[in-house]
Amino acid sequence: MQAVRTRAEQRGAEAEATPHGSARSWSPEAEIGMRVEDIWDSLDVQQRQLSHGDKLNSCFDSIPVASFPHAFDGAQLVEIPSDATLAEAVDILSRNRIISAPVRNVDAPEDASWIDRYIGIVEFPGIAVWLLHQSEAAATAEVGADELAAKLGTVTLEGAAAAAAAAAVTSKAAAEPEGAIAEVFGALPSSDLFNKTKSLPVVDIGEGTISNIITQAAVVHMLSECVGLHWFEEWGTKTLSEIGLPIMRLSKIVKVREDEPALKAFRLMRRKGVGGIPVVDDSGRAVGSIMIKDVKHLLTASETNRDYRTLTAKEFIANARQSSGERQMSIITCKRGDSVKDIILKLDAEKRQRIYVINEEGNLDGLITLRDIIAKLVYEPPGYFGDFFNGVIPLPSNSRV
Repeated sequence: MQAVRTRAEQRGAEAEATPHGSARSWSPEAEIGMRVEDIWDSLDVQQRQLSHGDKLNSCFDSIPVASFPHAFDGAQLVEIPSDATLAEAVDILSRNRIISAPVRNVDAPEDASWIDRYIGIVEFPGIAVWLLHQSEAAATAEVGADELAAKLGTVTLEGAAAAAAAAAVTSKAAAEPEGAIAEVFGALPSSDLFNKTKSLPVVDIGEGTISNIITQAAVVHMLSECVGLHWFEEWGTKTLSEIGLPIMRLSKIVKVREDEPALKAFRLMRRKGVGGIPVVDDSGRAVGSIMIKDVKHLLTASETNRDYRTLTAKEFIANARQSSGERQMSIITCKRGDSVKDIILKLDAEKRQRIYVINEEGNLDGLITLRDIIAKLVYEPPGYFGDFFNGVIPLPSNSRV
């Protein structure tokens, strides 16, 4: 078992283990964990009556969001110009292995404020939803995957933003197929961090730019770097059952059989608002997973994917693995008795968004997402944002603001 050490003990041990005059270069994520440790220790003295959850909330609330490590180890944030097409946006997101990026308004002046400099955040899942609308519209027109892919090159992000704005004004527009393009853009979450999106932009007001995008995966990676710190171990060594995970039980998991059309999996994801679906065999055992971002594999011009409407889930996974080595279409699993720390380390190592809980027989028993873990770590106290978002964007039904 790994020893639990305070920040001072961590650095003291490192000083003893390194040559005289040298210094350990801690990861930026570990530095955040140590700052939490310092605040945690002070709260132990000042406010002993606080619960574990309230103490963690106080710790993270005391650390500026600007302290969070920048994407790509400090490299420049990836931006997409507003005159880019959806096809170009897909290419940029795929090459950089990211799910979202700010869209820079190419017509904005150099001295524009951040709200005028950007027209929104483009998200991979949103583009996937748009493609699904297109596939349904083309269901009776014998449109193949290559023709469907070509449509991505006919719509610019500027056009998508205009459609999103129109859909926000009238619910009728959002209900029409044309309004589906509004799904391309992710709104800034109004409450419950990452409630609607998997990423959160950080704005540098002085520079008028988006300086960072914090993703759910980045938060979980930060937690993985905090292993060994007292505050993390006190929480992370608990079992899933002890902290109330999984939240999503077996009866609520949306799944598809391996002999059913792959397109059904994507349509279920769109209809249910989920980011991934397990593929099960006749016995109900999970044999693979299809994520909303995997819709990109339907756009390949290969003969095997051309008639994408009849392609089974099993065939779709096999084709994707063969053409691109898509390892993440397999599933990773855990059991209810596993610790939160073990799950965090596994999700981070595998770069996954979700992990499936199985029972002793190996059958599905629940689902845990990155958002579920984050929600168990910190929460927003009632009234945290005051009236800041009133009248700006509609709040989700489960909001505590």
